[in-house]
Amino acid sequence: MPKVSLEVGKVDKQTARKSNFQLAVKDILRDRYLYLLALPGILYFLIFKYVPMGGILIAFQEYSPYQGFLHSKWVGFENFERFFLGSEFWNLFRNTMMISLLNLVFFFPVPIIVSLLLNEVRNMKFKTTIQSIVYLPHFFSWVIIAGMTFLLFSRTGGVINNVVAMMGFEKIDFLTNPNYFWIMLTLQSIWKEAGWGTVIFLAAIAGTDPALYEASKMDGANRLHQMWYVTLPSIRNVVITLLILRLGQVMDVGFEQVYLMTSSAVSSVSDVFETYVFRMGVKNGQFSFTTAVGLFKSVVALILVVSTNWLAKKFGEDGLY
Repeated sequence: MPKVSLEVGKVDKQTARKSNFQLAVKDILRDRYLYLLALPGILYFLIFKYVPMGGILIAFQEYSPYQGFLHSKWVGFENFERFFLGSEFWNLFRNTMMISLLNLVFFFPVPIIVSLLLNEVRNMKFKTTIQSIVYLPHFFSWVIIAGMTFLLFSRTGGVINNVVAMMGFEKIDFLTNPNYFWIMLTLQSIWKEAGWGTVIFLAAIAGTDPALYEASKMDGANRLHQMWYVTLPSIRNVVITLLILRLGQVMDVGFEQVYLMTSSAVSSVSDVFETYVFRMGVKNGQFSFTTAVGLFKSVVALILVVSTNWLAKKFGEDGLY
């Protein structure tokens, strides 16, 4: 009897697998045009995100392009030890974390605030005009942003310093004083990307049930109360999801922006993991060492995303997954 039961169980499992496979094929054929529409995005992630993950192997090797992945010398964790015990590690870590922390504290809330304020504007012409103005900087490259920053804040010919001098005050070293560097990067990020970030939050606000506003009016709530007790709670899940994604990017502060704003005068506060990888990997050809640095950043990002998502779920939120 037990043998018969096992055989029946195997047949049932095989039948279930076959049935599930047929259902999956049927669903794919039914939604084939939707899958075709998603195909470019799927190929992008496969080619540029998943396939290159095989290169992680060289972080544990003394990689030589002539010997390839299979024949390069295996060194284990030697590259990681060199990185963690090196004299530059803590300076890189401090600079990266401080820039990310400033962006998280000052930049992240700005799109939320702007979207809440725009949602309260009832003049549609004025609203669309303001939206266009705050969106526009997103389409400027960091080269243009850096150039505009130099034109405005340069000590020799900057517009702001010329105004300061005309007022009888001493010119300020905005671009060569290390004390201002992190602040300048944060202000650049806010000006360039805050408007674009409002797109997501405005879309989330648009999905709020109008009946909630009507009910709050009947309870005597003013516009500020509606914003605090109706609008903000309705977009809470979106805010938490974007916050989790943002925490996953704390080790990536934006190579192009930092590299364009860096000078020898501020190198002590501007050298971050991205610029270090560029200098050691691209310029000096230390591919294995910089791959180890990149792997360290990815592991930290993964830990932050998983842990913050777990905390979000623990406090009753939907989380990222």
